[in-house]
Amino acid sequence: MIEARRLHIFRAVADHRTVTAAAAALYLTPSAVSQQLAALEQETGHRLVDRSARGARLTPAGEILLSHANAVLAQLERAESELAAYGSGEAGTVTVAAFATGIGLVVAPAIRALAGSAPGIRVRVRDAEGDESLMMVLDRQVDVAVAVEYRGAPGEDDARLTRVPLYAEPFDAILPRDHPLAGGERVALADLAKDTWIGQSTGNPCHDVTVLACEYAGFAPRFAHVSDDFRAVVALASAAAGVALVPRSALRGTDLTDVVIRPVDGVAPTRRVFAAVRCGTEEHPLISPVLAELRAAAAPEPEPAEAAR
Repeated sequence: MIEARRLHIFRAVADHRTVTAAAAALYLTPSAVSQQLAALEQETGHRLVDRSARGARLTPAGEILLSHANAVLAQLERAESELAAYGSGEAGTVTVAAFATGIGLVVAPAIRALAGSAPGIRVRVRDAEGDESLMMVLDRQVDVAVAVEYRGAPGEDDARLTRVPLYAEPFDAILPRDHPLAGGERVALADLAKDTWIGQSTGNPCHDVTVLACEYAGFAPRFAHVSDDFRAVVALASAAAGVALVPRSALRGTDLTDVVIRPVDGVAPTRRVFAAVRCGTEEHPLISPVLAELRAAAAPEPEPAEAAR
């Protein structure tokens, strides 16, 4: 009989691709993970993982088991959800991982709404970039992720996750006040090809959006400055240190002195935000109300920020 806990550990190894990384995510020792993998291989009668200096790679038998593991673990999550519903499940804690702007735009309003609609639900928030929170959900570190589409993100057909679309917002161009293009109503990205750029760190989904948008415009941006804090990005632009693309909602409450904000000409680069939970938990009596309030809090596309003129 295959133990569900071993399937969870096995899937973590498949997700993180090393025993050490999986152990850290699960708060176990590498030796404990290795022991559980060995026991699982003994239970199944097949070698499931090839380990080398490059990491852990699933064998063909491991790939077969992984597809079943995703289905089994999702069904167990559904069973827990139904049992919680049977026991009323009206009180408890839900942990949400979200990036800073998402916390302000949808998570905080959802918490405020839950205080009235489901007062027994306590929400704990963890700040995590859009590319980090999904793995936190899969590792059971959090219950809900508010995440951003990015290259390499699990797709809508991923059997491990249930996704709920929240909102999409365009990126605007941030220019120093005395930039040659500051007087126009819109900015074509191709006209910024020779500029110095301010960007986010590699791996941040917003970095991907900027790079892809510039690639479509026919150039690779020359990043001289890197910050994941949009207030810092705007401050650098106000010091004439470069130009940047910033998601529209991130400009709310930001000091826009000495910069101008201009919509991007043509099809604007866009950040698509969604909530994600482990497949099978979406109907859990604690998680379902949180998802509902996140959807309700998700605003339509924000209006363009006031440009500093």
